Amino acid sequence: MRTERNLTRLDRVFARLDREPERPACLDAPHMSRHRLVLLGASLAFYLAIVYAVVTTSWLVRFDWEVMFFRPYQQWPSIHAFLDYYVVLGQRGPTAVMVAAWLGWRSWRQHSLRPLLALGTALLLLNVTVGAAKLGMGRLGPHYATVIGSNEMWRGGDIFPSGHTANAVVTWGILAYLASTPRARRYLSAISAVVALGVGLTTVYLGTHWLSDVVLGWVAGLLVLLALPWFEPLIARAEAWILDWREVLRRRRAAGPAPVGIPVRTPAATTPRATVPPLTGGATAETVLPDGVAAEVPLSEGALAESAAASRSEDPGAEVPVRAPLTPLRPARATLHSATPHPPRSERPPAAPAGSRRPPHADRVPHTASPARPLTGG
Repeated sequence: MRTERNLTRLDRVFARLDREPERPACLDAPHMSRHRLVLLGASLAFYLAIVYAVVTTSWLVRFDWEVMFFRPYQQWPSIHAFLDYYVVLGQRGPTAVMVAAWLGWRSWRQHSLRPLLALGTALLLLNVTVGAAKLGMGRLGPHYATVIGSNEMWRGGDIFPSGHTANAVVTWGILAYLASTPRARRYLSAISAVVALGVGLTTVYLGTHWLSDVVLGWVAGLLVLLALPWFEPLIARAEAWILDWREVLRRRRAAGPAPVGIPVRTPAATTPRATVPPLTGGATAETVLPDGVAAEVPLSEGALAESAAASRSEDPGAEVPVRAPLTPLRPARATLHSATPHPPRSERPPAAPAGSRRPPHADRVPHTASPARPLTGG
């Protein structure tokens, strides 16, 4: 008798991972509701109140100095090593890599780029807002404080608000923001709040931030998450644009490279040439006969003289090159083949007599054969 093995929870998890990725039927993005607007306004008012309390050196600044003189890292030195590692959960680089890896897997499973685009938008807003506040107020940290009881504002520092705390709120809070069910959103919101609270208190324990820096960092990160629904239309347009470009690239890749034709070099049109032998020695000129055949024809001495006179009349100082008289040229082979067949050998004219083909010259001495040399060595 054969029994089937009961699937464990781990087996069900792997079976779910092995399924074909599918886009959920409903992926609703949060919208700017009235409740969210109220929270955003209250958080902004609290943000401004903290800044005002620090600028005016109120009781909050005095409390910052009391916590700093308490020196928590000396009160509980046993947890110092653990908190040195725990504070990494608020650093922008490591946390962004971890959360981006998880959201990248979710993007692949859901066939949607919204998780990654929402993370990038939130980090961009965080860097702009918190970075501008840090550089604008320029507050020094506890380790670099100069005057006891002062707010240490506008002295070239960059710790107000706390970047570790704000980054922990945004990076881990984006997981709750992108949750697909209300239950998962509640759990992830609680976890991200605890992590951000722990990171902020750890910076106070290590003495790198005032307590007011941490409180302002919490509010700054919360403001970014509350304002994120305003950027959802921009995220949707960016996702549609990226997906359209992906489809275009897929079509081009499926079509393959365009066939490249092999260029065929056509021979240049040449004009058939034929040489007409001059009857007497003289210069020649190239001309085209009526049937389209180019030929060289002789020029008489009178034609040469007329050409030289015309050239001198146009430019008296120019020298007119005159070609030396040429000897009669021998007939060149015809370049155009006749349509008629060649005559038989019996009907061809007799060959030219042996001897020199040059015309006799008055000053030329005829060449006579030299007598044969006697053979040596008898």
